[in-house]
Amino acid sequence: MLEYSLVGCPLFAGMTPAQVEELVVRCVSDVKEFAKGEHVVRQGGVINHLYLLVSGLVRTEMITKDDNVLEIEFIDPVRPLAPAFVFADRNFFPVDVIAMEEKTVLYLIPKSVFQKEMMQNETLLRNFLRINSNIIVFLSGKVQMLSIRSLRMKLAIYLLENTTEKQNTFKWRRTHAQLAEYFGVQRPSLSRTLGEMVADGVIALDKQEVTVLDRRKLQSYM
Repeated sequence: MLEYSLVGCPLFAGMTPAQVEELVVRCVSDVKEFAKGEHVVRQGGVINHLYLLVSGLVRTEMITKDDNVLEIEFIDPVRPLAPAFVFADRNFFPVDVIAMEEKTVLYLIPKSVFQKEMMQNETLLRNFLRINSNIIVFLSGKVQMLSIRSLRMKLAIYLLENTTEKQNTFKWRRTHAQLAEYFGVQRPSLSRTLGEMVADGVIALDKQEVTVLDRRKLQSYM
């Protein structure tokens, strides 16, 4: 029996804990552990396995043709890494994946083994297709974010995506420097815009915590 449970993974939604455990024991061929700051995989590496993040936290970033670093997202467990590229003709990792916490652990399933499992399990196949569809939606939003010039609009989209009317508070996962990099602006510009939004009564800031106070006004920025 492997140490980490995969029951909460969206890839196995609708499966019983016993079914998930049986699949994991049957399919996982390797377990890899990384320290904070280590590269889990590098952009351009060949994907021969389905990588499942089961513990820790990773950050994904892409090196552009101009040698600029473009941050993509932070990924929590339990989730697969780059699942849409596993069976692609060009099955290379599109990003660098970097461990952001000590003892970041991944389970590896050979893609031939995973393909066989999907052919025998309709629920697993349906979940895999849904995850890949959601990735396309996410990347479309990322492209939209990059095309927007207004920092206030970018922040509005980001804040709305990370909150709901019932859950209006969340914590920054990024430092201000990382946020500025994420939005493609200088740090003083980010601080100034956030300060303006606080002064307007749209949001409240408390260290790493952000609270949306006026969702309607935030939507009007878009």
